[in-house]
Amino acid sequence: MVIIAALYAAAMAVLTAYGLNLLWLAAVFARHDRLRPGGVTYRKEDVDSRQIWPIVTVQIPLYNEALVAERVIDTCAVLQYARHRLEIQILDDSDDETTAIAERCVRRWQQRGLDIRHIRRTERSGFKAGALQEGLHMARGEFIVIFDADFVPPVNFLLRALEGFDRKEIGMVQARWEHLNADDSLLTRVQAYGLDTHFALEQYTRNRAGYFMNFNGTAGMWRRECIEDAGGWQSDTLTEDLDLSYRAQLRGWQFRFFSDMEAPAELPVDLNALRSQQFRWTKGAAETALKTLGQLWRSTQPGRIKIQGTMHLTAHLVFPALALVAVLHAPLLTLDDMGRGPGDVYFAVMGLGLVGFLGFFVAQALTQRQLYPDWGRRLLFFPLFMAGSMGMAINNTRAIWQALRGRRSEFVRTPKRGDRTEARRWRATPYADRRIPGIAWLEALLAIWCAVGLVILIAREEWAALPFQAAFVTAFAMVSVYNVRLAGLGRS
Repeated sequence: MVIIAALYAAAMAVLTAYGLNLLWLAAVFARHDRLRPGGVTYRKEDVDSRQIWPIVTVQIPLYNEALVAERVIDTCAVLQYARHRLEIQILDDSDDETTAIAERCVRRWQQRGLDIRHIRRTERSGFKAGALQEGLHMARGEFIVIFDADFVPPVNFLLRALEGFDRKEIGMVQARWEHLNADDSLLTRVQAYGLDTHFALEQYTRNRAGYFMNFNGTAGMWRRECIEDAGGWQSDTLTEDLDLSYRAQLRGWQFRFFSDMEAPAELPVDLNALRSQQFRWTKGAAETALKTLGQLWRSTQPGRIKIQGTMHLTAHLVFPALALVAVLHAPLLTLDDMGRGPGDVYFAVMGLGLVGFLGFFVAQALTQRQLYPDWGRRLLFFPLFMAGSMGMAINNTRAIWQALRGRRSEFVRTPKRGDRTEARRWRATPYADRRIPGIAWLEALLAIWCAVGLVILIAREEWAALPFQAAFVTAFAMVSVYNVRLAGLGRS
């Protein structure tokens, strides 16, 4: 009994700490200015009259992106900039038809006078980080821009991003992600909800308050000198972007986040794609934390930056905490009801965790109010967002466990569907992963466990605990339903 109560208390303490930190960021956010409406519109005469044109290299890393390769290449080829000072690199590690598509696009744009190169490596060493580093060695640019294959940057992206480099110590400018397919399904809506908060509130607030922030792997512009000074792209973590971000800021470089500069992109359209993306982000963040936290705390940075950096790098610890709470919540209450629990004082203290939960809600509310005129209606989606986020607890806990064990894993790309016209073809493409992972059985077992716990709590009239137990049931039931849908696709 003591062990169960201690584990539950530790998990609740973790959730409360990160919830309170998010509440703090939300409070700082609320004190600052709101987003400016819209971006900056450039006319052709503005472009033609510019006097200083630093060379810019746009890098597009590709790995088996046949459904989106042509779109991203064509979009980047028409970015507003002086053509003689713009270079585009297609960093293609593909082993499928993507290579032929990229070659065709590159030839077409070369014939139109664009400086665009199709760069192939003999082996995919270092995955995305290796491709970016290889391209950097060949690049002419003083500034480096990176777009993943699923992005459709606005035509004025380069001109807008360069505005951020008005001081020599600015090393990187990050744009806010927008979503091309946020309303496609419940799955994409959950993702958009969470990403909106990360960008519009967390990134914005960290940057405005002087804390460390991160490059998000795409839709950002780097000063080349910053990348090289920080040690270049390294592949010893799955989040090369987060790793380089912290190394650069520890070297004294400053970053900027432009919340009014949007870069639309796709969200994963099926559970396996989302699961692999979440696994990579979570494990990579844990690997980066193990690699970087010592350097951060040994640095001369102020204590507030060290604390916020630690919370930032370890934020995914909420997932094992959620999994533990989901497993122990009903048994602990049941034992207490039988007279074998930790007592009323214990549960009163655990009730303080509601303050942490308030942090998650306030952050979402402020984000929705900031970005969407119908934010009040959109807030009704918050319970489903929380359930969808909790549903990733087992997957992301596994990612953290692997990172702590030092187990290396391959960089698994997130498959992209392409334009909506490609939806009918999606299931038949090799990019649609229709396998049922072994972890799905554990998720189903946890859904059943939480459902049985809900029935027991109802029978024992534990009314105050029902909303939380119902949230756990909803979370793992949602994931299990999507797993069943994957099984159906696999037989089709």
